[in-house]
Amino acid sequence: MFEEPFRFVEAIANRREYIENELATGSPITALAYDRGIVLFTMGRDRQKIFEVYDRIALGALGHPGDIERLRMLAIELASTEGFTRSAADVSLRRLVNYSLSPGLKAAFEQIYGPPYLARLLFAELGASPSTDQFVRVDFDGAIHSNGNPALKTRPGFGVLSGTKRSETRMNAFLTQEHRSDLSLTEAVRVARDAWVVGHLALIAKDEFNPDAPFPTATEIHAAQTTVLTQAVFEAALLDRTRPDGPAYRTLDAAELAGLQG
Repeated sequence: MFEEPFRFVEAIANRREYIENELATGSPITALAYDRGIVLFTMGRDRQKIFEVYDRIALGALGHPGDIERLRMLAIELASTEGFTRSAADVSLRRLVNYSLSPGLKAAFEQIYGPPYLARLLFAELGASPSTDQFVRVDFDGAIHSNGNPALKTRPGFGVLSGTKRSETRMNAFLTQEHRSDLSLTEAVRVARDAWVVGHLALIAKDEFNPDAPFPTATEIHAAQTTVLTQAVFEAALLDRTRPDGPAYRTLDAAELAGLQG
């Protein structure tokens, strides 16, 4: 009987290690504010990784395609139900994550005799102004990481998602240095792309992690991007604040992204 708590803790630790190993090679995703809204960016091979959830809420995800789809559909259903029973204005990312998705992910993770979700999620919510934009990362165990309370005077206007903490740490540090809320769309996508490369290089690095190491040069970023693009393509979407009467979410097509591949 005295061994049961230890067995539970050991099982949870083993489960966490297994999931982290499964997600370790996931392609990074960046979401950041620009002068007209929010841009989400990643590179992928054969499947979509950025999605619309509801009105002014978008999702980027990495992990098993089946689990991502289950969580995406759950988020859409929850948001749609809230919007139908109340109003679209009552649908908020904070309620969606705190009261529904996070508890469900935590319960699945701790049910050691059932399958966990092999997925990590990055949500972006377009606020009435840049100061109220929300970026929230939700882990497979239900842990929530946001860009801060809306009441704070200053908080990061971006969010990142990657397969390892090392990669996310590097991406966060890079965007802290390079991001500005008044970026144009072209500048924002380029910054997001460079942040992706920084995260990708951290994923494949074999050396010991040094948080103070210099970031890749522009030449190194271009070379890494060119290498990746032989097997992958850009994927990007916008939450556009200047479209109050239409859907805020739209994807960027190949023509719009073509100039970024140089």
